[in-house]
Amino acid sequence: MSYTIAIVGRPNVGKSTFFNRLIGERKAIVDDISGVTRDRHYGVSDWNGKEFNVIDTGGFVPSSNDVFEAAIRDQVQIAIEEADAIIFVVDVTTGVTDLDDAVAELLRRSKKPVFIAVNKVDNQKRAMDSAEFYSLGFEELHNISAISGSGTGDLLDAIAKKMPDPSDEESEEDDIPKFAILGQPNVGKSSLLNALLGEERNVVTDIAGTTRDTTHSHFNKFGNDILLIDTAGIRKKSKVHEDIEFYSVIRAIKAIDDCDIAILMIDAQQGVEMQDLKILNLAQKKRRGVVIVANKWDLVDKSTNTAKRFEEDILRRIEPNNDVPIVFISVLEKQRVLKVLDMAMQVYKNKKRRIPTSKLNEVMQKAIERNHPPTYRGNYVNIKYVTQLPTRSPQFAFFCNHPKQVKQPYRQYLENQLRESFDFTGVPIDVFMREK
Repeated sequence: MSYTIAIVGRPNVGKSTFFNRLIGERKAIVDDISGVTRDRHYGVSDWNGKEFNVIDTGGFVPSSNDVFEAAIRDQVQIAIEEADAIIFVVDVTTGVTDLDDAVAELLRRSKKPVFIAVNKVDNQKRAMDSAEFYSLGFEELHNISAISGSGTGDLLDAIAKKMPDPSDEESEEDDIPKFAILGQPNVGKSSLLNALLGEERNVVTDIAGTTRDTTHSHFNKFGNDILLIDTAGIRKKSKVHEDIEFYSVIRAIKAIDDCDIAILMIDAQQGVEMQDLKILNLAQKKRRGVVIVANKWDLVDKSTNTAKRFEEDILRRIEPNNDVPIVFISVLEKQRVLKVLDMAMQVYKNKKRRIPTSKLNEVMQKAIERNHPPTYRGNYVNIKYVTQLPTRSPQFAFFCNHPKQVKQPYRQYLENQLRESFDFTGVPIDVFMREK
């Protein structure tokens, strides 16, 4: 399971800037106006080989009558409850304020590890002034500059010591495949689980978002021993109005951490929406296998090649990571529901597939001969051999004389050749170039 860190603090102290630095992209809106971050943002980062989730929250404003600030306050509390550690961002230029004291009081009650990040410390005087924040009552205090990145490494080093070691997590994993059923609210996730289990394990209604938490169910039928994880629907952020909806989003993200294969359910009547693509991207970024399930297929008006056109449209929208199986089902009519498990199990086998080095080199050397990598300064880039790395998802190391000069288009070519020659459907593949 991945570690989850929540970034909290009063408005306009630089939380979103720090969040952007951690995840390596400008995902959160950054502005000097107080309270710009009205929504929560989720990202994935890593430090020293340890991966973790990051939650960026809106500014904490206690006892506010503003409806947005009240919602921010409540959802910050949920983020604190669900996180494994808290980064409390404060501003050295203003010193300790009443709002900082209010946030600190809430954090002291949480019993979670708290790391104070004193932001905007970019000179010696401000470094001296930062000692004032020890009055908030936390031992872990780090001076940072979210804009320049100064001090963030030391802060992450301290947090990394609290994270479980990846090797320890792997040793605790058993051999039971874990499938998470994901998707937007009211696409039929709980109905699919009930159909597979043959019992009304989950409450199913027409009200979107009935499932508020994750549900783990052990499935042992037809020779399959599987752990099924049903999640609350991941609603579009613009529609996350209820505090409990935000809680559901965090739990669904954690479900992706827990699973081997993400079963992404979509509404066949609606097609693939942007939020579906975000869920797919998150699962693939976390190196999980993916199966797309188009539910309510019985309600779609069909003509010749309807399924083929629907599938082509989905694959076009998820390019370039479009080697993903698609299953058309109707949970209501019990059509092809078991095929979902069959396909997920096949993707699980693909994810665990190991290719012998001799066979791998025999196939890939032929592919390289057909299409050599571009030359570098008049010199040939010579790929000597390839081997599969001993990782939980398929990763391949190609050894050559100029690894930094092998650009993404040719890496994509190598990945495509791996997919054509060996069955890795539904599974993310990583291609690394190393010097020989």
